[in-house]
This record gives sequence, structure tokens and C-alpha cells, in this order.
Amino acid sequence: MAASLKGKTILVVDDDPDIITAITASLADSGATIETAADGNAAVAAAEQKSPDLVILDIMLPQKSGFLVLERLRQGRSRGEKPYVIMITGNQGRRHKQYAEALGVNEYLNKPFRMEKLIEVTEKLLAGGD
Repeated sequence: MAASLKGKTILVVDDDPDIITAITASLADSGATIETAADGNAAVAAAEQKSPDLVILDIMLPQKSGFLVLERLRQGRSRGEKPYVIMITGNQGRRHKQYAEALGVNEYLNKPFRMEKLIEVTEKLLAGGD
């Protein structure tokens, strides 16, 4: 990965420390500042404090679901405004994807996903190619 994300802030939200570690390691050479949160309330607080360019957001979180976090992030903003949001989930159902899209998610990936795919989508969104 080129240092194409220099100056960008990415918030990684997941309650599984292994997933946070894997995503953080994959983005380590990107030049981006990586912030993390392990529950929905911490995600909202981090987003308000850090104003990330992109949020990688799990759906199933303690304290506040990823859907509620997404709703809060999109309050008063359109899909084309920052922060961009990539939702990641182990749920294979179409209904969750449709709901996330209705709330304004930019990309939706099912777990397990290829890390290359996550990096590709991250670069596309942060380059302005929504």
C-alpha cells in the first residue's frame, strides 16, 4: 500500500480485538492516523473528538449497535460527506445490508472479507471516488 492516505484519520470499530489488530496492521503503512473503539458508545465519542475521514464499523457491538452509530454519524450529513463509512459484519442477510444502505453507508462487506478488498475500498473512498 502506498502512503496515499497520509493526513487522513480512520476510526476502526469492532468488539473483536483480533479484527482491530488485523485491520490496524493492514493500514499501518498507509500514512493514515488509525484510531480504534471497541463498542458503540466509544465509537460515537471517538468520532466526535477525532472527526475521522473514514469509519470501518462492525454492526454487532456492545452498548450501541453499528446501525445506531451509523445513524448518529449521518445525522445532518449525506452519504457523500465525511466520515465515509464501511460496515463490516458476519451477518449474511440482505435485510441488514438494505438497512445500512438506507442509513447512508458507503460500503458494506461481509466477514470474512479479504483485507485487500477492505484496503481497496478504503483507498477509493478516501480518494474521493464514492
